[in-house]
Amino acid sequence: MRTTAIASFVAATAVASVAAQDSTVTVTVTECGTATSNPPAPPPTDTSTPVESPTSVPTYPGTGTGTGSSPAPTEELNDLAKGIGKLYFGTATDIPPVDDQGAELYDNGYMTILNDTHMFGQRTPANIMKWVFTEPEPGVFNFTGGDQFIEWAQEHDQIVRCHNLNWYNQLPDWITNGNWTNATLTAALERHITANIEHFGDNCYAWDVVNEAIADDMTNGTYRQDIWSEVIGAPAFIYLAFEFAQNAVQANGLKTKLYYNDYGIENTGAKSAATATLVSEIKARGIQIDGVGMQSHFEVGLTPSRSDQLSVMQSYLALGVDVAQTELDVRFTSLPYNYSTLQTQKDNYRDSVGACVDAGAGCVGTTLWDFDDAYSWVPSTFPGQGGADVWDEDLNRKPAYYGIIEGLTGMTVADPPGTVNGNGTVSTMRRRSSRVRH
Repeated sequence: MRTTAIASFVAATAVASVAAQDSTVTVTVTECGTATSNPPAPPPTDTSTPVESPTSVPTYPGTGTGTGSSPAPTEELNDLAKGIGKLYFGTATDIPPVDDQGAELYDNGYMTILNDTHMFGQRTPANIMKWVFTEPEPGVFNFTGGDQFIEWAQEHDQIVRCHNLNWYNQLPDWITNGNWTNATLTAALERHITANIEHFGDNCYAWDVVNEAIADDMTNGTYRQDIWSEVIGAPAFIYLAFEFAQNAVQANGLKTKLYYNDYGIENTGAKSAATATLVSEIKARGIQIDGVGMQSHFEVGLTPSRSDQLSVMQSYLALGVDVAQTELDVRFTSLPYNYSTLQTQKDNYRDSVGACVDAGAGCVGTTLWDFDDAYSWVPSTFPGQGGADVWDEDLNRKPAYYGIIEGLTGMTVADPPGTVNGNGTVSTMRRRSSRVRH
């Protein structure tokens, strides 16, 4: 695991219920980022400044001729996705920083790509809107980081999928170690969901209302054993979470979409069937649920087939909800990779994105769980594994990038000179000059 820390990012702190004080909240990260305590790390010593909006079409390493020429518009993912009717092609990003001393913000190459609306039309906050950061003390809300995230996204015309309102992980100590009854924990859940939706409003295109509530193997029941299911009961707490979210949306006249988000629900099986049942039961109660977030954390060579992913998407769409690929990455379980395994990863990305295309307008878009191997969550969670993203650690495009283009266009795209060739190098190496290491 890796230790994470966050302090107030700017002087002003948004508060609901009780005046929030600038304070440091510490956590420890596991699944896609999770949390214990440690003092905040010192600021980066790099003297470069965060990149603002690019004033011209950015240059990307590992594209075109391999000489650093600007990519043709047809190579940029959000443009391609919107051109075929998708709402966006997006990425998660861990800014404002909660770990690594904010390295992404001071990585000019990373920020240039992130800020390019032609490349990414949507952002998801990887960590900053999770409970431990937004309500570190009971009734004390700190929205500073979330506000900054939205401001930066809007500067680049990128919509935001807000993540998340209820999860078993990255909870503050006062939740995990509290002496709760059904009534008191339900009240805390309602307060948290209501305050976040009211504060962020329609700045959030969608919220992941409940995240990862269904058990992986279901040997001990359909739902994960955690504080929510043990105190309130499952699926009762899920119904309540969506009801509270619906009430906040309606009371504030919002258009925000409400999603259930999970992994392992992208292929046919017990977990995807349980997800479909859950959606049906929420809808049968007259409670708003607008979509299913298919996280899509896959392994190279073990990614569900395009047809299998499409079949599951269609099963959710038949219930009257949208679907979205919310956290797509495809990791190598054994490193280093080589030419052959890179091509398999390319095929896996092609098939995954292609399934969303095949599903039509009901699959609204795809979000990568970050795009740069240098900032991937995988190595710290799965030691010895990695390489899950579509740019390598030196910001060279991997064949997977062109697999996404194949999925979006239906065309076969040869890896151009400058693409990672499988030996950890590229035919024309263009290492980023501004990489910050800590």
